[in-house]
Formats: sequence, C-alpha cells, structure tokens
Amino acid sequence: MKTYHGSCHCGAVRFEADIDLGAGTIKCNCSICWKMRFWPAIVQPAAFRLLSGAAELSNYLFLTKTDQHLFCKHCGVHAFGIGRSPRWGEFYAVNLSCLDDVTAEELANAPITYLDGKNDNWDTPPAQVFHL
Repeated sequence: MKTYHGSCHCGAVRFEADIDLGAGTIKCNCSICWKMRFWPAIVQPAAFRLLSGAAELSNYLFLTKTDQHLFCKHCGVHAFGIGRSPRWGEFYAVNLSCLDDVTAEELANAPITYLDGKNDNWDTPPAQVFHL
C-alpha cells in the first residue's frame, strides 16, 4: 500500500489515495470507459482524500444514475469517479493517468483485470482485450 498524489490537468482538483497497485487495476470495455480510455484502481472511500477542488468538479450521470463520473469543469479531466457495485460496495475509481507520483515501472507491473461492461457480463473478461 502506498499513498499516491494526483490531480487533473490544470491542477484545480487534487487528491491523495492509498493504493496497492499489486492488488490490481481494471480496464473495462463499457461505453464510458472505452471513450475515456479510463484505467482505474479501485479503492475504498476511507482510502481516498479530496485535497482541493470539490467546487471545480462537474458530475456526469447516465443509465442507472448510480456511478458519479466526476470531471474538472476547467480542463475536463476525469481524475476519479465514485460508484457502488456488488463486487466492491461503495468505491472510488482512481484514474491511474492522474497520479502525479506513480512511476512507469509501477504501472507496467500493475496487474489488470478486464471487465466486459459492454455486455453487462462482469464475471467474464471480453474476448478481445489488446485494445483496452
């Protein structure tokens, strides 16, 4: 477990999160993850701390209106989201691309679990994952 610091592109939104990259990350083929190229680590709410920029966040909700797809209203970057699922309960999805102090080696060594959100088949990875 390591505390990482992150931000959006313009720096208006800043956070820190306790993440065990060795425990794995996810890549999903659902429509929003696909279009954003979102690569998150899932952390529990107690492991995430928004340091600044709460007022700078906009929220996009769709379908079930359960997951909060938060983004900076200035630069548009999705640094993290907040969701709820049977697998993780309440969670934060921290965009690994927004971690300011993660190394390329840490990212290269982080295991990835692939999710087939496109077909609402969360227990079986999609047949093709090379593009995710």
